[in-house]
Amino acid sequence: MKKIFLLAQTWIMLTMLFSCNTKEMTPVYETTRAQIGSISNAVTATGTVEPIKQVEVGTQVSGIISKIYVDYNSEVKTGQLIAEVDRSVLETELESSKANLNSSKAEYDYQTANYNRIKGLYDKELISQSEYDQAFNAYSKATYSYTQAKSNYQKAERNIGYTWIYSPIDGVVLSRAVDEGQTVAAGFSTPTLFTIANDLKKMQVIADVDEADIGQVLEGQHVVFSVDAFPEDQFEGTVIQVRLLATTTSNVVTYEVVIDAPNPDLKLKPGLTAEVNIYTLNKENIMTVPVRALRFVPGEYTGNIPETHVFVQNPEGGIEAREVIVGVSDGIYTEIIDGLSIEEKVMIGIQLSGSIKGVPGSSSNAPDDKENNGSNSPFMPPRPGQERNVRTK
Repeated sequence: MKKIFLLAQTWIMLTMLFSCNTKEMTPVYETTRAQIGSISNAVTATGTVEPIKQVEVGTQVSGIISKIYVDYNSEVKTGQLIAEVDRSVLETELESSKANLNSSKAEYDYQTANYNRIKGLYDKELISQSEYDQAFNAYSKATYSYTQAKSNYQKAERNIGYTWIYSPIDGVVLSRAVDEGQTVAAGFSTPTLFTIANDLKKMQVIADVDEADIGQVLEGQHVVFSVDAFPEDQFEGTVIQVRLLATTTSNVVTYEVVIDAPNPDLKLKPGLTAEVNIYTLNKENIMTVPVRALRFVPGEYTGNIPETHVFVQNPEGGIEAREVIVGVSDGIYTEIIDGLSIEEKVMIGIQLSGSIKGVPGSSSNAPDDKENNGSNSPFMPPRPGQERNVRTK
């Protein structure tokens, strides 16, 4: 019982001591200045650097690769000979087709002459119907055989032409899939011998944009991207196409966005992974204030408050609610179109500051105004001799 009495007495004495010696906490406003700056919003994505035009060159005939005239990274022109296929077998087929054509033509000439003779006799009713039908049948077969022989001969000639492989575009050889002496078989699909990319000074980035962000992406928007090969460099481009076909991977839906990426220094190489920022909003040289300046209301203010406002201190030291017209925002800063002047101070928060008499390290000379310049967080321990600041909304 005695201990309880002593504890109660001690608590009453401490309460009286602090209530008598504590100075009333006074408000200290945090302010910042309206500044000229820029506001931008960006959509991030990952993409792949690719040539604008890339062609896979193959062969339409089977055979052995007899000669190759280019290698990796070789620069080629349209119509330049890049490889040859051995044509000994195809030349034999051509000779056989030519012989068959000559034979078919001889038969065709004979049956044509015979048919004309029989037809003349038939018209004079000197031969029977069956003899005329036999002559006409032989003539028709000879005609079909001759037509087929001509087609086979023309096909053999074209196959000979396919043994010379030419570059279809100006560009650079990215890959070579065959060596001299290797056999290629052109069956149901054309085998790829070379991959040729067009001018590598003009590249593109194919970026996969999430479905939540694709609605903000439009053609013509500015793009900045980087690649791991050159981490210190920033590359620029422009959105030139937003493709409508969606791709679903592990229940994640993305859309391909094509970005034009000039490459005058040839730093960008096909296949590099790009970290892309697509700027859906970008305004420069505008007056900005922090977003929280538009939300702050001093607790002691009793005047009319406009719907869109900031609080400023007038020259007499009073508080004034200023109506402003706002523009775009990135969630941190907001554009001020009208209602403020450059470098004018606006309030963004309030602190409570004061001192306790008799407590070492406390200060009784609190400033009337404090501009926001990186003040300490109230959640961090105070330095020796410094009082913790308490922030309230």
